[in-house]
Amino acid sequence: MMKKLILAGLILTAQLFSISSHAALFDDTEARKKILELEKNMQSQNQASQAVQTDLSRRLGALEAIVKNGLADTQAQIEALKQENARLKGELELANHNVEATQQRQKDLYTDIDARLRQLEAAPVAVAAQPALEAAAPATVDKNSQEYQLLELANGLSKESKHKDAFNAYDKFVKDYPNSAFSADAIYGLGYSQFALKNYKSAIATQQKLLDTHAESPLVPDAMLNMANSQIQLGLVPGAKKTLRDLIAKFPNSDVTPTAQKRLKALEAIR
Repeated sequence: MMKKLILAGLILTAQLFSISSHAALFDDTEARKKILELEKNMQSQNQASQAVQTDLSRRLGALEAIVKNGLADTQAQIEALKQENARLKGELELANHNVEATQQRQKDLYTDIDARLRQLEAAPVAVAAQPALEAAAPATVDKNSQEYQLLELANGLSKESKHKDAFNAYDKFVKDYPNSAFSADAIYGLGYSQFALKNYKSAIATQQKLLDTHAESPLVPDAMLNMANSQIQLGLVPGAKKTLRDLIAKFPNSDVTPTAQKRLKALEAIR
């Protein structure tokens, strides 16, 4: 009886051990399977992460290259602009210097012209005025008439260098006696008074009127010389040269022609 009990216990113990071993074997296989799946998933994730990282690195490198090239181009453009700005600044300074030098030369030129012509004109200008101031009265004119007396008054005022009063007298004569035989004398005297008063533009216009309305008057050469003087004072040197050349060509024997020749020579000697 005892032997049977011992045998039965051994058999039961063996069965229990077999069941436990089978269960343990089953649990180990499932665990390995889970571990393999986990490793596979981790490997897949690592590969995906590596791919993303590689792509990000590639894109970052491309961006860095673009930025680097862009900065290099920008720097090159900045340097080019700096050089262009420096060049333009230099040209502007040179242009300003040339303008100032030209203005100074022009100022010196006109100063020199004025000084030379003042020396040349001191006596000749007074001589040029004499034909108008000492014009002989036509036989048909009454020297006691208001017309003649007004002209004599204007001439006297001009000789006394009372140019404003002379201007008013000549102006009144021209307006009151437009058809007078002394009209050319009065117009010339009016222009000369304007020149003496430094109203050069008006002097030119007045003497031009004499040339247009009294082309045969012996005062035409004097009027042209007075016009040239006014043009010089206004800085119209080319115009003055032309007026003097015309005077010399048209009236080679005029009393004022030598003065015109000297004046023209002085102008042409100045560059």
